[in-house]
Amino acid sequence: MTESPGRPEDETPGRESQREGEASPRGGEDIPSHLTDEALDGAHIKSLAEARIAEMQAEIDAQKEQLLRVAAELENTRRRAERERQDAAKYGITKFAGDLLSVADNFSRALELAPSDPSLASPDQISGLINGIRMTEKELLTVFERNGISRIDPKGERFDPNQHQAIAQVPGNGEPKDHVVDVAAPGFIIGERVIRAAMVTVSTGANAD
Repeated sequence: MTESPGRPEDETPGRESQREGEASPRGGEDIPSHLTDEALDGAHIKSLAEARIAEMQAEIDAQKEQLLRVAAELENTRRRAERERQDAAKYGITKFAGDLLSVADNFSRALELAPSDPSLASPDQISGLINGIRMTEKELLTVFERNGISRIDPKGERFDPNQHQAIAQVPGNGEPKDHVVDVAAPGFIIGERVIRAAMVTVSTGANAD
């Protein structure tokens, strides 16, 4: 006798209901916010993405504007420095040149005392010319000092190759070895920079006391 097919023993209606219950969310549990219908909605996601893109673009634009502003300021600073450098090269000696005008005036006044024919010059004219030249030299040295230029006159000092240039060596005439015996031309220095070394003769030490 054939048995009619029947439901398996483990597939009772109660068990099916239990499995269906396990597949569905448990009652009372909250669905995570990123899994809600609203969060998974395509239109909503697109709206959020567009808002974020707009926000990032605004930040990029602000940074770009700031960089452009800094670049413009740097360019203005460079141009200003270049203009100041050119002005310094053109007009840096304006004050010094102005001070030299008084020296030129003294030269002119001294020459006015000189006769057109030197052989006809009187002792007073010659004396006046010499005094005028001395006054001009004094004025010139004053102008140098006012502009930071100092004269180097090292007679009797120890030879300094940084400020002196030896043009000859001589017995010494009593000066110790490697000391300046005579100054052929004074030197000049501005600050710590030598404009021209003093031209000097240097003692060999012979005949020194």
